[in-house]
Amino acid sequence: MLRAVRLLLNILWIVFGGGIVICLEYLIGAIILCLTVVGIPFGIQCFKLAELGLLPFGRRIETDSTAAGAGCLGTVMNVVWFLVAGLWIFLTHVALGLAAAVTIIGIPFAFQHLKLAFLALAPFGKRVVDE
Repeated sequence: MLRAVRLLLNILWIVFGGGIVICLEYLIGAIILCLTVVGIPFGIQCFKLAELGLLPFGRRIETDSTAAGAGCLGTVMNVVWFLVAGLWIFLTHVALGLAAAVTIIGIPFAFQHLKLAFLALAPFGKRVVDE
């Protein structure tokens, strides 16, 4: 039963919540970033955000101390990410979440935008897992 609800919410997210648009935007950004050697770690984080942006229901974000982006280097990368793109992505998801929360039907979508917003602030050292 719970899987059916997640599937339905993910389908509604793709169609009405902007999931396909969000995923495509992150994928385009990831491909552009991966064209340069310096941008590859940031592109990998965009792929992570694209995956969560397409199917967010039934997934959560965990801190992963064993990830390649954890530790001191991950902190530096998160600072660079935050200054260059993270803050703007965060504000965009918060604005979309507030817009979705105006209607009762949009409240679940608003929570997913907030989940994406907090991951967009500092994606290094985090992983997305199924619930």
